[in-house]
Amino acid sequence: MFRQTEIIKDSSKVSPPTGGGGLEGAGADAGDLTINVGPQHPATHGVLHLVITLNGETIKKVEPHLGFIHRSIEKMCESLTYRQFIYVTSRMDYLSSHINNHACALCVEKGLQVEIPPRAKVIRILMDELTRIASHELWWGAMAMDLGAFTPFFHAFRERESINDIMEETCGARLTMNYMVPGGVMQDLHPDFQKRVKEFIRLYKLKIHEYDELVTGNIIFQNRMKSVGYLTAEEAISYGCTGPTARGSGVSSDIRKLYPYEIYDKLEFDEVLETGGDSFARYMVRIREMQQSIRIIEQLIDAIPEGDFQAKTKAVLKLPKGEFYTRVETARGELGVYIVSEGGTTPYRIKFRSPGFSNLSVLDHIARGSKLGDLVAMMGTLDLVIPDIDR
Repeated sequence: MFRQTEIIKDSSKVSPPTGGGGLEGAGADAGDLTINVGPQHPATHGVLHLVITLNGETIKKVEPHLGFIHRSIEKMCESLTYRQFIYVTSRMDYLSSHINNHACALCVEKGLQVEIPPRAKVIRILMDELTRIASHELWWGAMAMDLGAFTPFFHAFRERESINDIMEETCGARLTMNYMVPGGVMQDLHPDFQKRVKEFIRLYKLKIHEYDELVTGNIIFQNRMKSVGYLTAEEAISYGCTGPTARGSGVSSDIRKLYPYEIYDKLEFDEVLETGGDSFARYMVRIREMQQSIRIIEQLIDAIPEGDFQAKTKAVLKLPKGEFYTRVETARGELGVYIVSEGGTTPYRIKFRSPGFSNLSVLDHIARGSKLGDLVAMMGTLDLVIPDIDR
């Protein structure tokens, strides 16, 4: 619920603090100001509401309020077949829709004990890594714009549109592709897929230096990011952070390395780690991750095996009675899919462990003691996609 912006005049009427965070005595005192940021705010992407307690310009507390776009996705999935529910997950983290679908397909395949054709495995990884780059491109452009740099947004979308064009040719869509199916992928690659991907790689390598010139090496940007939003490795683990948020604090959490799926264990790439723990470290993780995704794509683009793109499965799928769990690495961190089956054509229960909620939970902790003007920078490095959290 919204709170009216107010100045607290009598601290005796205010509840004591409940602990946590980096600023001692984070309860509201006389002279504190409570303000609302969002949900109608460009930096909260339309649907995140923050209730912030300030003392002057210093943040004392940040309370995220969710529920504005709750759709009961997990309950919806329980009424859909194992072929149908996969595509609902495209509407969670819509910037990682391929990877979301991939996780669900893997979980269903685990229950069915289906062997996936080698060609389908390679296609899936190529699509996942292109999706990761496209997601990071949008994050980079949007974050720079949140901090007042408008030009990088156009540069980011130049590369991202090249990926979207590839997706549209192959999948028929640009955002929620619905390409993964139990057993493989829905259809084979477009004849120009390899050519278009190689053109994108050439474009990316030609333009990547602009990212450093415009943003990364900009002294104003660095001053706004370094030593801001500090998160230790222990705190990242305690809050359950994953993805670049955790790796920016030196926590090894890349599922592709820790629990390899498909053929990731046969590929050469580095888990990107930074030990700074601040907003700039989390920024650098994503910048370097794009380069690792390019490295993975280059290993596979000329090594796509011939053969089937989909294993033979029954038209109506029934998972055996039991519990099944898989996890993958999305652009924001670990996504887990947990299915309870009673042997029918629909899941009895289903639960998604998405990375966004844990990463959002840390915002109050890293923001306390910082200035209000730094809040947007801290939020940007968490790379929040609210439909993934408020689902």
